[in-house]
Amino acid sequence: MIIQVNTGPKIHGSEGLIAEVTAIVQDSLARFSAQVTRVEVHLTEETGRLGGEHDKRCVMEARLEGHQPLAVTQHSPSSEDAIRGAAEKLERLIEHTTGRLRELR
Repeated sequence: MIIQVNTGPKIHGSEGLIAEVTAIVQDSLARFSAQVTRVEVHLTEETGRLGGEHDKRCVMEARLEGHQPLAVTQHSPSSEDAIRGAAEKLERLIEHTTGRLRELR
């Protein structure tokens, strides 16, 4: 599984941040590693949105073999919360999608 991390202009894409994102995504999606070929993570800061309360946004897009890409978005007050929330949402979405695919076969 390839994990690509992209950051917006207001978030510094340090090696530490990239390592943290990679670890969170790998831990969350470990059981789907054979099916997920790539995960793209987009972390941005949206100043002015909702009065600044939940201004960190994490979008994760997973590409599954033989399936359309799946994407989720999480807004949170901190980058870590946004990353963890998006990873949890993506895990549930992949679980739901792969379950439906098994039922169709």
